[in-house]
Amino acid sequence: MSDNELGTYLRTWREAVTPAEAGLPAGPRRRTPGLRRAELATLAGISVEYLTRLEQGRDRNPSAQVLGALADALNLSLADRMLLRRLTKEGDGGDPLVCAAAPTLSRTARPTVRAVLDHLEPAPAVVVNWIGDVLAHTAGYARLVGPIGLFDDERPNLLRHLFTDERVRSAYRDWDRVADDLVARLRHGVPLRDPHLAELAEELTVTAGADFADRFADLTTTPRRTGSQHLDHPEAGSLRLLHETLALSDVGQRLIVHLPADQATAAALDRLNGRRPGALRAVGETG
Repeated sequence: MSDNELGTYLRTWREAVTPAEAGLPAGPRRRTPGLRRAELATLAGISVEYLTRLEQGRDRNPSAQVLGALADALNLSLADRMLLRRLTKEGDGGDPLVCAAAPTLSRTARPTVRAVLDHLEPAPAVVVNWIGDVLAHTAGYARLVGPIGLFDDERPNLLRHLFTDERVRSAYRDWDRVADDLVARLRHGVPLRDPHLAELAEELTVTAGADFADRFADLTTTPRRTGSQHLDHPEAGSLRLLHETLALSDVGQRLIVHLPADQATAAALDRLNGRRPGALRAVGETG
């Protein structure tokens, strides 16, 4: 096996991507298959010298930002981005972000919180830890987000799903605003030196590229406790939802409850849950 797998991988992809696929003119007399080093370096915003060092194996520890920029420039799929990240980790001798002194990250919701979820049915509600791992949820929440793929992953995570599943981008009409808010909550709600945050941020910088990295670097956007979303649901149709976030600060978790913003959405959610109209009511409705 090559001792420079990362460099070989980058060079192979560079030579496989045509100028047209990268949005560049082909030009006459191209002796290099695919992209020239200078072209890829320009697209990724790095120097030709640095790209050369990476391909030749003289630098095996590129930052997550560089990997994300290269993945964007080469238009890599999610699977290819994950392999790129793994090759970098292996070439660097392991993952330095996981340390013995890392704070305990909650992986379960306590029984009283689960009881609260039971009382919230059929409203879509979910409990997540500080990096967005799903710990518990109502059946109504599963019916809302299951059809757009959140639970296809054995360990579902709101950020990973939002940034790497194309079904989510198609479903949320206001995807950019949802992404802004979710990353702002991650950025401002977790200590910067938290190893779990660092590991997730590095992963998404590679797998999602600039869509995530630019938001994560922006300190001006602050999270909101309440907000709205417009979801084109594959089964229930157009849904307008409001959400309220309640902090469970003693365990580093939060409870997010989604509520219908209008009566049409309330009726659609009732149908989705197999209930008669009226089980859910639009926010602000009286009587």
